[in-house]
Amino acid sequence: MILSDSAILEHIELGNIVIEPFNRECLGSNSYDVHLGKYLATYNERELDAKAHNKVTHFEIGDDGFVLQPGILYLGVTLEYTETHAHVPFLEGKSSTGRLGINIHATAGKGDVGFCNAWTLEISCLHPVRVYYGMPIGQLIYFPVSGEVINKYNSKKDAKYTHKNIKPVESMMWKNKF
Repeated sequence: MILSDSAILEHIELGNIVIEPFNRECLGSNSYDVHLGKYLATYNERELDAKAHNKVTHFEIGDDGFVLQPGILYLGVTLEYTETHAHVPFLEGKSSTGRLGINIHATAGKGDVGFCNAWTLEISCLHPVRVYYGMPIGQLIYFPVSGEVINKYNSKKDAKYTHKNIKPVESMMWKNKF
């Protein structure tokens, strides 16, 4: 079951869902539109290593936008900071974004109960496309959880993406034991 617009508003009022900044016009029938933040990042090396801390270079999207190129993974970030205390949030692309050939995540579309941060986007494109700071980039949908959540994301000792950020965060896979 997905929360409707009225249920999203109810849970915002209860403090179970936090969206900052919140704009009522971005609330759809059963989703909330999120926007591209002003920072993008790319990895410094062409070959990445899952056991190494792969460094990125951050840059700002200028007033004239930025042209994404195929074959490059861009890390982006949502303009919105979100908190989800009683639901599982899913981030999906908007159909208008998809029709431009833009994918906003490779695998990380699901959040966890207790996720409190802006969303890092894993952006790729099929052909060159200009993007802009503040453009609608995706939508959040919320699923209720059945049962008590014992181990919320923001209280896990090994949670890797809990520091509030306005810039995209690179992979922290290297912190895992394998």
